[in-house]
Formats: sequence, C-alpha cells, structure tokens
Amino acid sequence: MTIKQYTPIMSNRNWEVFPGRNKFYCDGRIIMARNNGVFYFTVVLIVVTSGLFFAFDCPYLFDKVSPAAPFVAAWLFIFVMSTLFRTAFSDPGIVPRASTEEVTYIEKTLETPNQDPQTYRPPPRVKEISINGQTFKLKFCFTCKIFRPPRASHCSMCDNCVERFDHHCPWVGNCVGKRNYKYFFMFLVSLSIYCCYLFAFVVTHLVMLSQGKEESFISAMKQSPARYPL
Repeated sequence: MTIKQYTPIMSNRNWEVFPGRNKFYCDGRIIMARNNGVFYFTVVLIVVTSGLFFAFDCPYLFDKVSPAAPFVAAWLFIFVMSTLFRTAFSDPGIVPRASTEEVTYIEKTLETPNQDPQTYRPPPRVKEISINGQTFKLKFCFTCKIFRPPRASHCSMCDNCVERFDHHCPWVGNCVGKRNYKYFFMFLVSLSIYCCYLFAFVVTHLVMLSQGKEESFISAMKQSPARYPL
C-alpha cells in the first residue's frame, strides 16, 4: 500500500493578479502607482533640505536661540514624512473589478424578453437606483465592468476605479481618494507649516550672524546652505 504525498495547492493572492497598473511591495502591504519617480524626488527634496537645516542651522539655534528649536523641527519632519508615506503607500479606495460571474449576471439582468441571446447588448452608461426615497445615478465603467458608486471615478494613470476620487497626485505617487484623503490633507498642512518654520529660523540664523558686522551677510549665507532649497 502506497501513501500518496499531499501537495498543497498554493493560490495566488489578490495583489499578485491585480489587473491595474499599480506596484506592490512588502507582500502586498504597500501599493503605489507604476510611474512614481516624482515621489522619490519629493522624498529627496524634503530629506536634503531638512538635512542641511539640521547640520548647519540647528547647532547655532540650539546654543543662541532655544534648545526647543531643533526638537520642534525634528518633530515636524517626522510628522511630514509619516503622512507622506501613509498617503503614498496606502490603498486610496480602489473599487474591486467585477468577476466573470458578476459580469455575466449584469448582462443577464439587462437582457430584454425579445432579445436575441446571440446578440451582445452593452450595458447602459448610467443606471438609476433609489435609496431611502432618493435617486442616485451610477455610471458604468467599461474597464472595470461595474456600476461605480457615487463620487467614484476611474484613474487613467492607475487604471482603477477609486471611491471618492479626488485626483492622481504624482508628488505622492498615488491616487487620492476615500481611504487616504485625510492623510494627504495632513501632509499638505504639515508640510506648509514645516516650510514656514524652516524659512523663519534660517532667516533668523542669517540675521543673527550678520548683526554688528558690516558687509558680512554674504559670508553669513555661506554658513547656512539650507537657504538654497528653501
């Protein structure tokens, strides 16, 4: 009597057969757009500017102004980068595409009694549904084969329908939708505050270095290279 060896059948995960134009990292935990070169430029720009500020301005500010100045800048930098990564690496609210069975069901529900079964009838572009007495119009996506929810739209860059689609932002390398809009908003607000903070303390550093010294403003600027990216 022989015992057959059991070989488990490994099925592909959803992200491995994802039909859109996204890239996945860390076993599908990170999702980004395929063309995300501008996102890397954003990261480099923020990191280089912050590095110059911490290297050339913070030591002087720590001694002459307040020890809290570099610590607040460090906290703002961490918050900006965390909201940026959360926006860039999270699912913006992708609506799953219809399966083969769902597409067949949609086509059957749209058939008329006297229609020839061999004749293909494309789905209508708009479908009206009533919820609690209110009428909503659902637009049909011919790529995803679904009637997408209200305020959802198809992103041509990622080739996905995104719920509450706002726009595709190349600076974060991802779409902005229902699930990451708040992180995108927090990133914009915190980045604006961070830029104003760095600019104010870089100017403070330059002014304090040039005080009481005639024609030394240029030499003071050389001691604060962080002014160039700002």
